[in-house]
Amino acid sequence: MAVTIHDVARRAQVSVSTVSRAFTMPELVRPATREQILRAADELGYRPNRAARGLITGKTGNLGIVVPDLQNPFFPSVVSGAQAQARQADYAVFLADSGEDPRLEAELIHAMTKQVDGVIVCSSRMDVNDLRRASESTTLVLLNRKNPGVPAVLMDSADGIRQAIEHLAALGHRRCAFLSGPRNSWSNKERRRGLRTASRLYGVEVVELGPFAPVFEAGLQAADIAVASNVTAIVAFNDLMALGVLNRLNDRKIRVPEDISVVGFDDIAMAGMCTPQLTTVEMPTQQGGRVAVDLLLDQLAGTEGDNGTAQQRMVGTQLIVRASTAPPRS
Repeated sequence: MAVTIHDVARRAQVSVSTVSRAFTMPELVRPATREQILRAADELGYRPNRAARGLITGKTGNLGIVVPDLQNPFFPSVVSGAQAQARQADYAVFLADSGEDPRLEAELIHAMTKQVDGVIVCSSRMDVNDLRRASESTTLVLLNRKNPGVPAVLMDSADGIRQAIEHLAALGHRRCAFLSGPRNSWSNKERRRGLRTASRLYGVEVVELGPFAPVFEAGLQAADIAVASNVTAIVAFNDLMALGVLNRLNDRKIRVPEDISVVGFDDIAMAGMCTPQLTTVEMPTQQGGRVAVDLLLDQLAGTEGDNGTAQQRMVGTQLIVRASTAPPRS
């Protein structure tokens, strides 16, 4: 039989209304009494009903997360970190996939507003005005996207690409291809920004190709274009694309890294399982999800800062060197 609020009241020797206040309006209950109630609830394994608590507090106890593509292993890892952090704060997580469609993304946020207290939007594809309207309808936090007035968690893609170009330059590469990602992706713009700086800094000529969809199949197509560009190394927008490149080069009997080096971005699990293992830039996906939840909870609690500006939290990236890169052939 399920434990009820009446069982907790009997164990703590207080009224049912006092137990209810202890969970919904704890500031109205004496600390000693509240501690006694929480101890009784813990001993009995009682958890307050979310729906009932929501009717009293006006809060749902739920957070929403919208991602552009759940089939991309990058995003489940973000969701995993966010869910773990939300659970610690006694929040449940609702998840939605926009399928890289900015219109559907806006519709999903709107649909969630009555079911959640706030929404985390990962790698948003919406334009500035749509994002502004979304942030006016619910408490919003962005991950890997900047928008004026909206709090955001940003992974340092520009420095990640700098590390990749520095690595290739140290190996002796002087002409590389960059397989660009979606045109409306903030992360892609950051990679390209870092790319331009790094190419000047390390004396590497970079041929930008694309844009390409951030999927395995796009890497198959992009590999042929890159090889025709007479480069000694290929840097892909993400690991899925890089895995497609490896597959196509293998079909063409072009050896990696002996004939051409390949670098990915994200460090998904498959990057360390392919042959050769993929050199890539590690994106702190789980950490990013956790930080996004912390930032969203700060917004909900009204503790996001005193200067009135939207907070931005930057998390670092790290190049992981594996077997897919080597000095170019003489």
